[in-house]
Amino acid sequence: MNKLLDNPYLSSLFLFLILYLPILVSAPDCTCENELPHNSNNKTKALRYKLVAISSILIASVLGVSLPILNKKIPTFRPENNIFFLIKAFVAGVILATGFVHILPDAYESLSSPCLSEKPWGVFPFTGFLAMVSAMVTMMIDTFATSFYKRSHFNKALPVNGDDAEMREDHEGHVHVHTHATHGHAHGSAFVSEDSGSSHLMIIRHRIISQALEVGIVVHSVIIGMALGASQSAKTIKPLVAALTFHQFFEGLGLGGCISQAKFKSRAIAIMLLFFSLTTPIGIAFGMCISKIYNENSPKAIVVEGSLNSLSAGILIYMSLVDLLAADYMDPRMQSNIKLQLGSNLSLLLGTACMSLLAKWS
Repeated sequence: MNKLLDNPYLSSLFLFLILYLPILVSAPDCTCENELPHNSNNKTKALRYKLVAISSILIASVLGVSLPILNKKIPTFRPENNIFFLIKAFVAGVILATGFVHILPDAYESLSSPCLSEKPWGVFPFTGFLAMVSAMVTMMIDTFATSFYKRSHFNKALPVNGDDAEMREDHEGHVHVHTHATHGHAHGSAFVSEDSGSSHLMIIRHRIISQALEVGIVVHSVIIGMALGASQSAKTIKPLVAALTFHQFFEGLGLGGCISQAKFKSRAIAIMLLFFSLTTPIGIAFGMCISKIYNENSPKAIVVEGSLNSLSAGILIYMSLVDLLAADYMDPRMQSNIKLQLGSNLSLLLGTACMSLLAKWS
């Protein structure tokens, strides 16, 4: 899985966000003027709030994403315990509210801005369309990645001598047809047990989920970090500091919960934690550097920001509903325990409520 983390295409995406986005958003041919005057006193206060935001958001991000991973050492928080279902439901609620309540409305506001031309932005619902496309693409990538690692697992489990094709058919048929009837049974010593294979595939699924979630969250974090860093209004920044601090903490809980189930190696975990924790503070710092040329009302800035927010919302909505909630709610342990169902539903509502409440300020 370290190869996935070092994927050049993924690296190119983040390099694009960091290097190319400021060029697009700094276009001088804007049609809408900045509304707020910028005096030296206001800029000094704004700078002070930005420095506070960098430190508080960094601490909240590290704490939020680290807690679920550190809690693996506490027996109560292990996946085999029922309380883990409640934690995951809360996490899924946070991510779902992030997509629906925070990101999607921002994307709609951007792509329906009066600063944009009527055609094509006023005649087609690009926000919903881009969110739908990103959700479908995420599903396709999810499916292809899982099937690729599944085939790779079968090929490694099969012997290298003899009738390979016939043995592969027998092995695949055994796994798919007798899933619940032959726990621990194997056709010879060359094969791994079915329980072991199922566990391996579940780990792969969790790794794919955690990486897709990180992409969706990081794209949004880059945008909000740069927007805050480029703003010169202390009045605008002040309420955002607290709101974004809690925002990053809850998002970190969601991402950390997924990483904790993926069983990455220590190096991969450290990379993912650092990447999530540093993205927003670096975005703020970068926004401060380009604040003199950044114009948030530039048509190009609005289109880029709205489009990326739409794509990010689609990813998070799909992942929360399909890969987090649906998987747990269809689990036999959940289906057979009415108390666990009620507890998970309450936990889900609590997660969505906490994250939705922050939308009032952020």
